[in-house]
Amino acid sequence: MLVRAAELKSHLGQDVTLQGWVYNVRAMGKVSFLFVRDGTGISQCVAARDELDPETYELVKRLSQESSVRVKGKVRPHGNYEDQAELLLEGLEVLGGSEGYPITPKPHGIDFLLSQRHLHLRSRLPTSTLRVRASVIDEIRAFFNRNGFVLVDSPIFTPAAAEGTSTLFEVDYFGEPLYLTQTGQLYAEAACMALERVYCFGPTFRAEKSKTRRHLTEFWMVEPEIAFADLDETIDWAQRLVDAVIQRVLQDHRVDLEVLGRSPEDLERIQLPYHRITHAQAAEILHGPQARQLLERDLESKLLRIREIEKEIEEKEAAREAARKPRQREHLTGQVQQLQTELEELRIEVKNIPHHIELAANFDPKSDLGGSNESVISRLHDRPVFVTHYPRECKAFYMKRNAQDPSRVNNFDLLAPQGYGEIIGGSEREDDLQALLERIAEEKLDVADYDWYLDLRRYGSVPHSGFGMGVERLVAWLCGLSHIRESIPFPRLMGKVYPRKE
Repeated sequence: MLVRAAELKSHLGQDVTLQGWVYNVRAMGKVSFLFVRDGTGISQCVAARDELDPETYELVKRLSQESSVRVKGKVRPHGNYEDQAELLLEGLEVLGGSEGYPITPKPHGIDFLLSQRHLHLRSRLPTSTLRVRASVIDEIRAFFNRNGFVLVDSPIFTPAAAEGTSTLFEVDYFGEPLYLTQTGQLYAEAACMALERVYCFGPTFRAEKSKTRRHLTEFWMVEPEIAFADLDETIDWAQRLVDAVIQRVLQDHRVDLEVLGRSPEDLERIQLPYHRITHAQAAEILHGPQARQLLERDLESKLLRIREIEKEIEEKEAAREAARKPRQREHLTGQVQQLQTELEELRIEVKNIPHHIELAANFDPKSDLGGSNESVISRLHDRPVFVTHYPRECKAFYMKRNAQDPSRVNNFDLLAPQGYGEIIGGSEREDDLQALLERIAEEKLDVADYDWYLDLRRYGSVPHSGFGMGVERLVAWLCGLSHIRESIPFPRLMGKVYPRKE
């Protein structure tokens, strides 16, 4: 019977077959432990010298990391964990060898791991992240499908900008300039006039020249569009969607969260409804003492950690010099490299904190929230927080003006807690033809590029709203990842395409 690692404990006492790749081998005299990983997890296979033929036992000891194998044996309770099972090895077949695998058990720097991303995906942290990501995407689709939304795919090639002309990737489309899509929203608006509740879900592209932890040039976004919906209703859809995804991840991925170092209790504490403040209130927070105190505490704690790391590096370098065994020196070298990477990142953060303090104190109430501003706001709330009614000048042309204050628009950003910042952006859409024409003129856009979009206002226009949620930002927050590049299988960053050996 062929089973997978996650199914092993359901087959106690049975003879089964596992197939996968060698994660590790520990030889301990009369017993060797072979750890085999597959797409669901890692299984411990116990090879007892007295119960195997000598050739098979020696083969187990010689197996190299990432060799592919098929193993047979009897399932029994794990010796150390009551709720787990292990395999008493009875047979072994090597399917494919692996010599000189470049990602060893020692610590590696992130730049090296990304250059080996095609292999790095086999490691525990990426596999746990990708399992969570798959469930996040599945639950997003399930949420909309069970709530009467119709999936309408939007094109990737588009003739005009929706989110600003400075972030477009231009391509030659049979001699005609087109652009990689920034958003599927404009097309979803057309579809919602036919089907009322729709969503599109696909890759989007932004040529934004940013190297922050929150930016990718290629990412996946889900964008629902809802006819007859106002801002409050759309906010409710957004928070219900996020809550559904959180519950799914807690239900199916507690082990993966623990592997990632993400406490499930952090997510369990997030309850509906989420916090809600206006952009004007956010400006007051940034100008107030809470923001400065938060950042000053950051500076103090990071300086303390820098001193601790510097001492650790000094101690480990001394231990490396004194070490006699090559494997011990190699292990210490890896630890030093890991500490140096953390040290470098901390020094950059410490250098930036005074600037972040200045940005908060001098925040222009008429401007958009920047990344550091979002971090401060989100960290001062224990749950996701909606920030609503931004100034009109800093937002996209399609957002509807607020009736009470025309200098603002009926929009929102949803900021994830713990400093993760924006994961959703949405708004009511301008449904008045003349008002939309005025905004297009203000933005100096070519009205001819949007003539088809304006038809939606000429023929049966209705109030409607929608939002876009970035999958990678959501996954990064749920998994507690330090950089968004870890939340996608093959990240594309400004100037970098992975995997690429350098």
